[in-house]
Amino acid sequence: MLRLHGIKARMVGSRKDRLMPDNDHEGWRGLRIDQIEGKARKSVEVLSPNVFLVNAGSNDCLQAFNIPEAGNRMGGMLDYLWLASSQSTILLSTLLPNADKEVNSRVIRLNDQFRALAHQKGTEQRKIVLVDMATSDGPDVEGFADGIHPNDEGYHKMTRLWFCGIQKALQKGFIDGSKNIL
Repeated sequence: MLRLHGIKARMVGSRKDRLMPDNDHEGWRGLRIDQIEGKARKSVEVLSPNVFLVNAGSNDCLQAFNIPEAGNRMGGMLDYLWLASSQSTILLSTLLPNADKEVNSRVIRLNDQFRALAHQKGTEQRKIVLVDMATSDGPDVEGFADGIHPNDEGYHKMTRLWFCGIQKALQKGFIDGSKNIL
């Protein structure tokens, strides 16, 4: 989608999956924020990305893992990413809804923490864009096969929201459109 709109991009990460040709990523199913940060620390300094798309915290909600501190854990990970790649831009997403009411109540609390975190980092002059997945434009839990993960239509909605976030970062001058987005 990025290339179709004239945006130079090359995905990076220590993992590959799916059928698309440029399929490098650093996504980890089943891991919490703190565990994802541990994985990121092994690859960020080697790969030196200039844009991070961060969608993490769903497993913190599923595991009810220290929900009041999730925003602080995310803030610590974002600070590390900026330390390791100082000129980078971070697109931080809110979490997708969950079909389980108890889990979804935790999702709502984390999303509030992430919105506040993105606002705080923005006031600190950090290059951050919040990509809010919990809107009418985001995936609808009614279409989730397992109550957690979106179907193909849901993933397409996520893609459009990520794309809008990248466009916003470009408009703000956070990303140099003449260079590859990694």
